[in-house]
Amino acid sequence: MTQQDQLMTFDDAAAMGLSRDEWELILKRLERTPNQCELGIFSAMWSEHCSYKSSKKWLKTLPVDGPQVIEGPGENAGAVDIGDGLAAIFKIESHNHPSFIEPYQGAATGVGGILRDVFTMGARPVALLNALRFGAADHEKTRHLLSGVVAGIGGYGNCIGIPTVGGEVNFDKSYNGNILVNAMAVGLANSDRIFRSAATGPGNPVIYVGAKTGRDGIHGATMASTEFSDETESKRPTVQVGDPFTGKLLMEACLELMASDSVLSIQDMGAAGLTSSSVEMASKGGLGMEIDLDLVPAREEGMTAYELMLSESQERMLMVLKPDATETARAIFDKWDLDFMPIGQVTETGRLVLLKDRGTACDIPLAPLVDDAPEYDRPQNPVPDRPQLASGDVTTDDPITAVLQAMFAHVDLASRRWVYEQYDSDVMADTIAGPGGDAALVRVHGSQRGLAITTDCTPRYVEADPQTGGAQAVAEAYRNICAIGARPLAITNNLNFGNPEKPEIMAQLAQSVVGMGKAALHLNTPVVSGNVSLYNETDGVAIRPCPVVGMVGVIDDVTEAVGNQFVAADQDIFILGQDNSTDDGWLGESLYAAHHGVTAIYAPPPVDLDAEKRTGDLLRQLIAEKLVTAAHDISDGGLGVAVAEMSLHTSFGAHITLPASGNMHGWAFGEDQARYVVTTPDAESLIAAAKSAAIPIARIGTVTAQAELQFGDHDTISVKTLRSLSEGCLPALMAG
Repeated sequence: MTQQDQLMTFDDAAAMGLSRDEWELILKRLERTPNQCELGIFSAMWSEHCSYKSSKKWLKTLPVDGPQVIEGPGENAGAVDIGDGLAAIFKIESHNHPSFIEPYQGAATGVGGILRDVFTMGARPVALLNALRFGAADHEKTRHLLSGVVAGIGGYGNCIGIPTVGGEVNFDKSYNGNILVNAMAVGLANSDRIFRSAATGPGNPVIYVGAKTGRDGIHGATMASTEFSDETESKRPTVQVGDPFTGKLLMEACLELMASDSVLSIQDMGAAGLTSSSVEMASKGGLGMEIDLDLVPAREEGMTAYELMLSESQERMLMVLKPDATETARAIFDKWDLDFMPIGQVTETGRLVLLKDRGTACDIPLAPLVDDAPEYDRPQNPVPDRPQLASGDVTTDDPITAVLQAMFAHVDLASRRWVYEQYDSDVMADTIAGPGGDAALVRVHGSQRGLAITTDCTPRYVEADPQTGGAQAVAEAYRNICAIGARPLAITNNLNFGNPEKPEIMAQLAQSVVGMGKAALHLNTPVVSGNVSLYNETDGVAIRPCPVVGMVGVIDDVTEAVGNQFVAADQDIFILGQDNSTDDGWLGESLYAAHHGVTAIYAPPPVDLDAEKRTGDLLRQLIAEKLVTAAHDISDGGLGVAVAEMSLHTSFGAHITLPASGNMHGWAFGEDQARYVVTTPDAESLIAAAKSAAIPIARIGTVTAQAELQFGDHDTISVKTLRSLSEGCLPALMAG
């Protein structure tokens, strides 16, 4: 009996990650028992990774529309209008589980997959970012995982020739057994030449292009929808293998084919491979599809229908062409030395029919796979009320500079140069501001227009109060875009959580989405794409929740952007968004508290979305009027850290005047939101503009020609000392 004739049981379904209720639903929808190929297709399409069955209810509440939105969630990537007839196409996606199992290939194929999502829309990718979370710095696997992931990101991005321009790298013990690797890509397309995935035209040919199909990555989507255990290493065969050189050829061939006006619809073979691409293309078009699997280019002998459909081999696409365009397309792919094979056709049946070995390997209706996929409203535990941490309960009498030395010598705040120097950030020659700034800035080639891009999340805030933490992730991304003078446009998100079947985890997921939605609506930054990564647990221990926000903004003239480094001595330093009151500063869930032994969970800093909007609007105006020469948002580590970071890569220092009263450590290290440190050559005009806009402002010091930081009259440290501590931390970690 062949595998396509063998009927499955519930035990088979459970092994593929399906519940008893889901198995019964499949039997009901098919009115018969599925074979292995059919069950594999259901398990992949109904996996958390593909169906969003635990998060769909909450994702529907996010704001997705706006005058700038060309394409929202549901396509390979989102698209927003940036002016001049151009669109920015972008998305972020996770490759967490594969990267823990095999860090180089897991990270590399994450980059390759997100690039395909972007150029599938007809966009040429222009920038890559990433958001990475690793375990504790002293954990036995951290050095190995960090080294492999960074090498994989650089290996793929550098080889394919797309600059990696920004991102995050953080460490926390909750990621010891389950790291997070989120990859973001941004591309540019003509706003009237965006390609979509819905199949059209019964009888039109379905074409397979790219690399051959192998047995790597089989059931990768299902693996990404389950918890880890001590047997995780045995899942190595579910990790895909990437080839950036083939990826480059595929990108160029697809963009050339799109320019020939031959493509009706196109879809990346990402999670679940040929299964998801064929099912999604046919279902979005309200049609069916018939595929002869014997025609699929395979690199291994004897692959079954199940293996061909569930393989996640990389650098592959599925497309529907105009009936008379086949030979034109074949010539293009022959030129780029890539497989080009008509493997089927679009039908009117509403069914997915797969032929193999002169028989039918699969014949199932498409509606149950997509429209009838399970959608759960999982129970949530109430989020605990957190007490506010009083500054006096945690602060010490240590000099501010002593605290700065300890913080900059720790991986939490140490320079990430060791990481980003392994990435080519300048290839394509349009990177204006790369890694290390508040946001990356990439020029639209041949113009002065620029895209500002950032990724942000503060997991400790989300853990303490998911709704506040979700809102804060959006607000911080908004601040980072505003800080260089760009106008925020829209966001993509990557929701990384533990097991949603646990009520406390489901509450983290749902409430963070609520907070994210409120912030996105208030700040006019709709959500246009995203990804959900759940079951990030090992042996029942969940990660710190991490809903990452990737934001894109636009600036009309890149020469008007500002950086986050001091540029001239004798300029005045101000806090924009805070006045001269003796407010002690918010230390709950701050880095300062963590570094001073606070292990209990306290309330995170509140987020005032109206203040974020008004202060960001004013800052962009001040930058455009050249009243601000440098700007840095105040986030991790508070005001003292922000001032220090503005001096680290310059020959300048700062003399900071301390407030007359209050808790000095709370003032220096509190993480109150909606604030920026700015410098100006014209203090009088800056103060007048802030007063006119009713935005609080306070002068706190002066940029100095001496490369040292002085807080008050006697507390001084050289910039060189801080720089040495900051730059030496990660290299020392990696050297063991």
